[in-house]
Amino acid sequence: MAKLRELTDYLDRELRLGEIPDYPGAMNGLQIENQGEVKKIGAAVDASLPVFEKAVAEGVDLLLVHHGMFWQGAQTLTGPFYQKVKLALDAGMALYSAHIPLDVHPVWGNNQQLANAIGMTEPEPFFDWKGIQLGLRQEMTTSLADLASSIEVAVAGKIHLCHGGGTRAGRVGVITGGAGSEVEAVASCGINTFITGEGPHWSFSMAEELGINVIYGGHYATEIFGVRALSAHLQKQFQVESCFLDHPTGL
Repeated sequence: MAKLRELTDYLDRELRLGEIPDYPGAMNGLQIENQGEVKKIGAAVDASLPVFEKAVAEGVDLLLVHHGMFWQGAQTLTGPFYQKVKLALDAGMALYSAHIPLDVHPVWGNNQQLANAIGMTEPEPFFDWKGIQLGLRQEMTTSLADLASSIEVAVAGKIHLCHGGGTRAGRVGVITGGAGSEVEAVASCGINTFITGEGPHWSFSMAEELGINVIYGGHYATEIFGVRALSAHLQKQFQVESCFLDHPTGL
């Protein structure tokens, strides 16, 4: 058993919540408090109602998510929002969210974990965003086809490939989630093959025009890595149980 505040204070420090910028709706950190104790952590990508229901059914005391409850800003305590809050309070379940701070973490981060899974051994930070480096890049000697196959294995599903560049992977850049709209800026960083989760329709055409390969691995599928790695670490660090609550969106 762990004390909630000891655990969340540890997360705040290790994820550098006070230093890493994010979007206003992220509201990183503890979003719902419980009575102060944690025996079991549930890790999930999204703080959605089905995830809350799965977490409560699994006896989770602390739900750790990548996308928290407040992306739409202030909301009335009605409908699904009310249902989630009531479920959590009735079950004594806390909620902690970490978005960009988890994406960019050098050990548990979505970028780093995906890079590890596809054979990037010495990636370096790249892509300036609000004073931090948002992604990772590395020169890779593999073919584009082999790289695409390794990503399909890593995300356990189909990817979508824009073959706008050469047949070799070349300089590979990784920014998980919804970074496809940054294809022009990524190309200007000298990236030959850009790996992300999803992007707008026009990003495909722009990639072709810029002569860059883009591999869309799925927003959800490229962001399961961080919460899984972090919950496994917390299990060892605080001697608690943990589980992964899979609820894929297919996007």
